[in-house]
Amino acid sequence: MTLRVIASGGTFDKHYDELAGKLTFGPGHLTEVIRRARVTVAIALEELPFLDSLDMKDVDRQRILNAATQAQESGIIVTHGTDTMRETAEMLGNAKLDKTIILTGAMIPYVIANSDALFNFGFACAAAQFLPAGVYVAMNGQVFSWDKVEKNRTAGVFQER
Repeated sequence: MTLRVIASGGTFDKHYDELAGKLTFGPGHLTEVIRRARVTVAIALEELPFLDSLDMKDVDRQRILNAATQAQESGIIVTHGTDTMRETAEMLGNAKLDKTIILTGAMIPYVIANSDALFNFGFACAAAQFLPAGVYVAMNGQVFSWDKVEKNRTAGVFQER
């Protein structure tokens, strides 16, 4: 089995710019994440233009949907910003593709200590191999159906709605 990983940005792939004192995008982290997580399933990595999910528009979500539709793999992981992950999951879910699509991300950038990126990615890899076709959000050690999830901004976790 080969998993398709579609990287779209979000906190997961942000870098800390010490001079500006803010988070920005640079080269993606997934090659290193895959190596450090010791993922042994074959992975086909596809990087889309990185965006903060608050800046995503429907055209950007359509780009993710197109990549998932065109993927030969039946197991797909989308790394995505957490703020509008649910909206992208909804677009993918409504497309009713015969694939297992897992959206995941991070509350803390991969490059910052105590990031949840590595765990969430590994967890998503497992979920993509075992769940039936459908669209899911895998965060915080839980898997949620695309139409039954919300981000609890106060607690900083995803939960069933």
